[in-house]
Amino acid sequence: MKHDDYPIMTFKTPKAYETWLAKNHAKSDGIWLKMAKAKAGIASINFPQALDVNLCYGWIDGLRRSFDENYFIQKVTPRREKSVWSVINKNKVEELIKAGKMKEPGLAAIEVAKKNGLWDKAYLSQKNISVPDDLQKALNKNKKAKAFFAKLNSQNRYAILYRLHQVKREATKKKKIDDFVLMLERNETIYPQKL
Repeated sequence: MKHDDYPIMTFKTPKAYETWLAKNHAKSDGIWLKMAKAKAGIASINFPQALDVNLCYGWIDGLRRSFDENYFIQKVTPRREKSVWSVINKNKVEELIKAGKMKEPGLAAIEVAKKNGLWDKAYLSQKNISVPDDLQKALNKNKKAKAFFAKLNSQNRYAILYRLHQVKREATKKKKIDDFVLMLERNETIYPQKL
């Protein structure tokens, strides 16, 4: 079965997925990994197990969609050269390296990220990211923008914080903050949101 030009594949165990990825990590453009929902009671690889295998072979998880009442599908693809790393995944690969589980393709993906500077630019998860002081100061000066920022859903809040976290130059960050404050003052969001 295929979905958006990627095959949908199911693996009962991490070992089965690792066996497939060991043979196909360099040949495949990606797959939709079909995993059983926790409540389904079906033997299936779960997300944390799949994440470990993906990292070992230089692959990355992407979009997740519900498949049916028992399964969801997660797009997994080879990590691209300009792929941004999360702090969570950086910490995870350090654990995998210490445990001797990392494979050559995963180590190569780390080296690429270190060479192009993306290793040091890892982003925080929604749960761990905080409002930078300079954004908070700008919001404190604009009551309307501050009030609207407080109403943002987690997706829109994270979209702003993530974009600010990824900026390299202070001048660019200041401009982005100014733009975001004006956007918020107009009650606009990056993603559609019901208020």
